[in-house]
Amino acid sequence: MPQNPELQTWYDQGNALFNVKRFEGAVARFDKLLDQQPEHHEAWAQRGFALYELGSHEDAVSSFEKALQIKPKSSLSWHGKGIAQAKLGRYEQAIISFSKALKYDPENAKIWYNRGHAYACLYRYKEAIASFDKAIEYKPDNYRAWYSRAVALASLRRYEDAFNSLDTTLAIKRSCYYAWNYRGLVLTKLNRHEEAIASFDKSLGYKSDNPNAWYGKASSYALRQDVEMAIKNLHRAIILSPNLYRVMAQTDMSFDAIRQAEAFQELMQKR
Repeated sequence: MPQNPELQTWYDQGNALFNVKRFEGAVARFDKLLDQQPEHHEAWAQRGFALYELGSHEDAVSSFEKALQIKPKSSLSWHGKGIAQAKLGRYEQAIISFSKALKYDPENAKIWYNRGHAYACLYRYKEAIASFDKAIEYKPDNYRAWYSRAVALASLRRYEDAFNSLDTTLAIKRSCYYAWNYRGLVLTKLNRHEEAIASFDKSLGYKSDNPNAWYGKASSYALRQDVEMAIKNLHRAIILSPNLYRVMAQTDMSFDAIRQAEAFQELMQKR
């Protein structure tokens, strides 16, 4: 920490502004400090996080690298660099940064989670699951890790395991609408359509303007060859997001059984 009281004040003000989401002001305070004390690795790191929040991800990476030049074993700076790299789509580099961070802080659930997410973005689901498992080991009530684990398991077609992971997600956070939604998708894959529809309804109970759930219900009804209910729910999804769900339904095999129905064809043609 800076010894000069004025520099200490700039650092404290930068952190205070960051905490109230005034990120430009935070960067300005850190810059003032760093003009006078360029070897202050904490200020470089905090500046990196503020730049990240501003969407200046390249600049954030540079700021974290400055911090790491001064303190190469800083888990915080390696982690920050990793999340900025991931935001830039540089997932391989992000994994390297997260792995470095874990070398110095091996029980940090957040870093394990972020590394798992980077692996998942590269479709490396087995490695993603291993990272999510570590995140859960150190923070068992991390519902996001349980959810992300379920998505990775489903991507490997391990639907029963995904279903169990989603139930744990919902035991931790009952109101997680997107977990209810994904649970419905997994149940659809397991041909448990009645339970899937109930799960989509739970999702809609927490977030009614949720086109994914309406579309999921439509898919389940279509697989049951219930044309009327499939069209009704698909229409709701299309109202909420017309460009996406009309295009999806045109090629989604879930709707093959009702594709020739007049009502389905009319819905596909509406603009």
